[in-house]
Amino acid sequence: MKPHEIKGLWLGLLGVAIFALTLPMTRLAVGTPEAPQMSGMFIAMGRAVVAGVLSIGFLLATRAPWPRRADWRPLALTAAGVVFGFPLFTSIAMRYVEAIHASVIVGVLPLATALVGALLHRQRPSTGFWVCGVLGSLLVMAFAVLKSADGLRLHLADGLLLAAMACAAVGYGYGARLSQRMRAEHVICWALVLSLPLTLPLAATSLPARPLSASAWWAFGYVAVFSMWIGFFAWYRGLALGGTVRVSQVQLVQPFISMLLAVPLLGERLDAVTAGFALAVIATVFIGKKMPVRATPATARAPAPAPTLAPEKT
Repeated sequence: MKPHEIKGLWLGLLGVAIFALTLPMTRLAVGTPEAPQMSGMFIAMGRAVVAGVLSIGFLLATRAPWPRRADWRPLALTAAGVVFGFPLFTSIAMRYVEAIHASVIVGVLPLATALVGALLHRQRPSTGFWVCGVLGSLLVMAFAVLKSADGLRLHLADGLLLAAMACAAVGYGYGARLSQRMRAEHVICWALVLSLPLTLPLAATSLPARPLSASAWWAFGYVAVFSMWIGFFAWYRGLALGGTVRVSQVQLVQPFISMLLAVPLLGERLDAVTAGFALAVIATVFIGKKMPVRATPATARAPAPAPTLAPEKT
């Protein structure tokens, strides 16, 4: 692999490590049916408001140019996926499922992101690459079925989590596409700022009306600053440098990082079966990232992604 592709993989892994805490922290912030904390609406919209305010300061400090006319539609689709869809669906679902259970559903995200990326960026993964991606996704889905008390029955919370994965894949794909011609950090910042006219009133109307635990507020702070903002700085730059199809596969380790973190944070149980599936999935990531990902002639003639690291000029 080329140096910028290797750097992209490392940045993607950093983003995944940050995102891995999202589900456990969301569970901590939303509570359980027996001991509810914040509403899913407030967590989703409130975190976007906090990150949006931080984004205004960052865009001003870096003298970011206004998005071009051609950028508005992909920015809207990015926001729909990662500012609205994924946070809202996961925040509602996390009150009814444990973080370890929800984490296995995240296993379908790498394949979904790769599919979106392949369509948007006209990349052509090899057969071996797709086999590894499909195998990894099948492993995590088999794990979900194996650990489910209701067998193959799909609960509403599981459906919401799957919808969240679809939203994230679209947001990741369009965000990565924008990162080819904008600074990667500016992509998520503009998506958040342009969403403020909707996220701000929705957060205000769903503001908690009663005192909540300190742990719920700390968890909310994490998903607002790290999951909704800083994590995307590394993630979108990694996708831009290494390619959406290839870098998306590092997401296969995210469910298992989340599981490991859920044990000390939430007191959930991690058993030998989970550890075995984790090792198997990580193996598919290791093999998959060595498989070739070919670009179409149009993509191959495109400028190298290095310019995305510098502020663009108006």
